[in-house]
Amino acid sequence: MRLNQTLRGLRSPSVAAGLPALCLLIGLLAGCGEKKGDAKAKQGPAPPPPAVVVAEVIQKTVPIYSEYVARTDARDTVELRARVQAFLERQYFAEGTLVKKGQLLFTLDKREYEADLQRARAQLAKAEADLTFARDMATVETAKANLEVARARLGKADTDVRRLKPLAEQRAVPQMDYDNALAEQQGARADVEARKASLDTAVANRKSSIEQGEAAVLAAKAAVAQAELNLSYCTIRSPIDGLIGKVNVDPGNLVGKGEPTLLDTVSSIDPIRVNLSISEAEYLRFVGSRKPEEAQKRVPLELILGDGSVFPHKGRVVFADRAVDVKTGTLGVIAEFPNPGGVLRPGQFGRVRAAPEEAENAILVPQRAVQEIQGAKTVLVVGADNVVALRTITPVQSVGDLLIVRDGVKPGERVIVDGLQKARPGAPVVPSIAAAGGPPGAEGQQGAQGKPTEAAPPGKAERK
Repeated sequence: MRLNQTLRGLRSPSVAAGLPALCLLIGLLAGCGEKKGDAKAKQGPAPPPPAVVVAEVIQKTVPIYSEYVARTDARDTVELRARVQAFLERQYFAEGTLVKKGQLLFTLDKREYEADLQRARAQLAKAEADLTFARDMATVETAKANLEVARARLGKADTDVRRLKPLAEQRAVPQMDYDNALAEQQGARADVEARKASLDTAVANRKSSIEQGEAAVLAAKAAVAQAELNLSYCTIRSPIDGLIGKVNVDPGNLVGKGEPTLLDTVSSIDPIRVNLSISEAEYLRFVGSRKPEEAQKRVPLELILGDGSVFPHKGRVVFADRAVDVKTGTLGVIAEFPNPGGVLRPGQFGRVRAAPEEAENAILVPQRAVQEIQGAKTVLVVGADNVVALRTITPVQSVGDLLIVRDGVKPGERVIVDGLQKARPGAPVVPSIAAAGGPPGAEGQQGAQGKPTEAAPPGKAERK
């Protein structure tokens, strides 16, 4: 009965009209079910965890490197000038080469100055002869002899007066004889005084002549010394060991007319000086980090050249300015580097790298393991179960290819350094061990072999 009722329902006009649509829907449902079954049948097992390279977080004391812009300069620079007027006769060196102290460099025409020297020597000989004559005692001795004669005459006159006086009083002799004796006595006394004055004059003249003669001798000797000095200026030698530059005047030209003519310049370049500036904050940090027993120790310096290579010789600080520049807030520092062979020249630019302080027991992670997500520094840590976890770290400073961090990781933990794009937090990975990074300053060792240095100066970002 129910079957008959169903057949009658299907024959009704309303059901008959929707029958094709119903069949189509049933067919689609059957087809979808078949496709889902086929997809499930074709889907294989889940893919294996991705392979990554990990490095351990290490903890150790490391030096903190700083870099400063620097410029090379000669320790001594001497200008070679013509100090006398003459023709440049000859040049004895090759331009741009190293010269030794005392090496002959130029000669000037010296004939005029040789004649001046001979003239000065002749004047000296005449002055010495005049001095010898002035020292002669003949004039003084003659004056002394004349004085003695006058004194003898006065003595005879005194005797005659004493003898004739009592006789004249007794009228034993004529009064005229006594008067003549008195006159002779007065004349003799006057003659003695005159002879004394002559002697004093002779002594004074002799002293004056001697002093004049000595002064003339000294002047003549000074003229000889000046002539010898001018003659020596005609031979120009290198005052220092160093590198000589381009000649400014060719042989045959008149030099030294009116002012000393610059012929060339010599600069000492071994050792060579390097000028740099450090900020006031860096100076205070350096001084504060030095222990009392290390105060006298000099920090070795490295010089990174313009091509990125590291100069093979270490330098040292030799001088610091007296005061901080109030305009720039920096302190000038001068360092010296050995420069055998003259590889470095004055005026080159580079960077000086030093490690004035150390970070004790620093936690270090490789810089290539660090990612930045929304302004935060993060690393992917692989746990003991090889499951990845995302950690946020607080970086402090770069040290070579490592980064000092304050927190976020612990020593001994493993961080992903290669395969970061394949790892996902909470997902398993297959780790393989890699080195935790080269030692601080490894870039410098590579640079010494001619390879460019890639490490950024530690603390540079903070100073900016």
